[in-house]
Formats: sequence, C-alpha cells, structure tokens
Amino acid sequence: MKQRFNEAFKLLNISPEMYDILMVPRKQVVVGLPVTMDDGSVKVFEGIRVVHSTILGPSKGGIRFDPDVNMDEVKALAAWMTWKCAVVDIPYGGAKGGIRCNPREMSTGEIERLMRAYTGAMLDVFGPDRDIPAPDMGTSEREMAWLMDEYSKSYGMTVNAVVTGKPLVLGGSLGRKEATGRGVMTASISAMEKLRINPYRATAAVQGFGNVGSHAAALLQERGVKVLGISDVTGAYYNENGIDILKAMQYRDQHKGLLEGFSEATKITNEELLTLSVDLLVPAAKEDVITDDNAGGIQAKLIVEGANGPTSASADEIINEKGILVVPDILANAGGVTVSYFEWVQNRIGYKWTLDRINRRSDRIMKDAFDRVYNTSQEYKVPMRIAAYMVAMKKVADTYKFRGGY
Repeated sequence: MKQRFNEAFKLLNISPEMYDILMVPRKQVVVGLPVTMDDGSVKVFEGIRVVHSTILGPSKGGIRFDPDVNMDEVKALAAWMTWKCAVVDIPYGGAKGGIRCNPREMSTGEIERLMRAYTGAMLDVFGPDRDIPAPDMGTSEREMAWLMDEYSKSYGMTVNAVVTGKPLVLGGSLGRKEATGRGVMTASISAMEKLRINPYRATAAVQGFGNVGSHAAALLQERGVKVLGISDVTGAYYNENGIDILKAMQYRDQHKGLLEGFSEATKITNEELLTLSVDLLVPAAKEDVITDDNAGGIQAKLIVEGANGPTSASADEIINEKGILVVPDILANAGGVTVSYFEWVQNRIGYKWTLDRINRRSDRIMKDAFDRVYNTSQEYKVPMRIAAYMVAMKKVADTYKFRGGY
C-alpha cells in the first residue's frame, strides 16, 4: 500500500505536510475480549479496529475473523478502504477491523459471544455517523445481525444503519451479495471499450470462484464473454468452448462449496489458469497471486482485480512493460462498498429501493469512476493503478485543504 501511495504522492502537486495526514490512521483501537467457551473455560481474544480517515464522512470497512489478523494488515486494509471510497466518490472514510481467532474451530455460540463482546468493546467507535462495519473474511450477514442487535440493545432502539451486509429482513439491501462481482463486470466492459475488444468475441479466465469470482463470471457470460477457465482451492478447470457458469455455480453449491469433480471442464493447475491465452484475466481469490515469478507468462490483454491486492508490487513493472491494462483493486472491486453505501442510505431514509434502481445506480458510479481514473492515467501517462491512487488521494487532500483545522 505504501509503495503505491508514495509513487502517486510524488506526481500530485500537494504539500509535503499532507503526506503524514494522508498516511497516518486517525484512530487505532486494540481491545481484549474475554469469551466463555463451550467447555466452560474463558479465552481472551485480541480485537482491532483501525479508523484511517473520517474527513469525507463516517469510516467504513469490514471485520475479519482470521488467525493471521495483525495491526499492519488492518492498517493497510483501512487505508485501502479510504482510497476505494474516494475513487468511487462516496462520502465515506476508510476503516477495518479484525479479531485474531480461527472461526473454523469455534462453535456458533462461541462466535456469537465473541462478536457481541467485540461490539460491546467498540460502542464508542461504531455508529451510523461515526464508523460503519461490514462483513469480511470469516464473517457474514449472520455476524452483522448479532452486531446490529448488540449495538441496538445498548442504545435502547433499533439502529440498523450501524452496519451493512445485514440479512434482508434486518434492513439489508437487494443486490449486495452480487455487488462486488457486478462492479468487476462493469469495470471489465468499460476497459474492453477502451481496448476495442468486442465482449461477444472476448474470452476470460476467472481465478477464484467464491462470491466475487462466480458472480463476476456469470455476469460477464451474460454480456457475451466466453469464460474458458475458473478455479477454486481444489484447482482450476478449463474448457476451450467456454464453461457454463450457472451450471458450475450450481455444482459448487451442491458439493460443499467446492468445484472438485466438476466434469464439464478439464482440470489444470491454478498457475496454468493465470497464463491462459485469454483477453481478460480476473484474479478474484486472494492477495499476491500475480508475482514477478509468473507475471512474465500472463497472456491476457486486460487484468481486472476482483480480490484485494492480487498483484504484488514487484509484478507491476513486468505487467506494465508488457502493455497489459490493469484495472486495480481499489477501483475494480469497489462495487461492494458502493452497494453497502446504498444499504446505509436506505436505512437512514427508511425506504427500500428496487434491485433495478440499485443496479442502475451502481453501474453508473462504477462507470464514472472508471472514466475518471482512465482519463487521469492518460493525462499523466501512468498505469491505471497509480491513477486510481492519484484520484483518491487528491479528493481526500482537497477536502482537508477546504476544511482546514490543523
């Protein structure tokens, strides 16, 4: 995050004093969370919440339950959220939270008690006008429902705008589940227009077949793109005539969320998937899958990053030299936070929007953001990634300049 931030900062005509203002998080909170386990013992977990910025509005960011949660990771993710919200021009700052735990080894009751303990410890941090959490790795709408309930009990009234990514019946938004994948699709089609690639003649490979990857693949297929390869933790699956994505999603849902044994495609390795001869590559699994070791073998003309940080900083130079257009994560996967923003707006006004209205508005925001970043990249002759940081950082820096106060 810092490496790319520094590169963009040098190109912007903003004061050196602004560097620390933009880089240093506004608030870092670490809490101890004693939780009674099912066997009667009490275990203390460490909870973290980093609020990177609130200059544009309340901070926004997910909560992850993972054994590897640490302060550096959470700080980087919180900063990325600030840039992500600024690049799509929604009135949020960035935040991120996490608890060091392994939810796969915990019962439902233990996870609920942990989530409620974390909410209680963060009552003076969270709030519809202060900091709005959401699900992330290891959490889902279930945990967000518990958070909303615990927060609401403390205030003696239902406060559904305190969190997004909730179940529909608690004020969740239509379109939220597929929002990130839809944003990836919109960014891909926008980039294809610039590269003069006809979607009906285009091919794609999607690495990662979770919520983001599968919805992005399905929506791309809907718009004429032939998806030749998909993958998950069990390996990659290739069909030169194209894979029926809806069939693959159905198979995954019937087989414990895994593609293992999917017979309508040939099994290949994840590494082979990344280097397939396709027009579009969508890395939508985890960070650092495209590195300086494999970047040279990538044949795609266009990479649209569905995951956070799928391309290591060391691989950027190789990809740029090859002339591959990269739509960076802070732009490409911002469809999720955009529809989270819509959920918050609907909660605030007490009125639900139709799915059609949500999709229309989300597509427009993503398309406008893509055009802003693309035009900046052309003007400064820099890659889209650096241009996205420039657009976001300039917006935050300008807001500081007008508000003053330091």
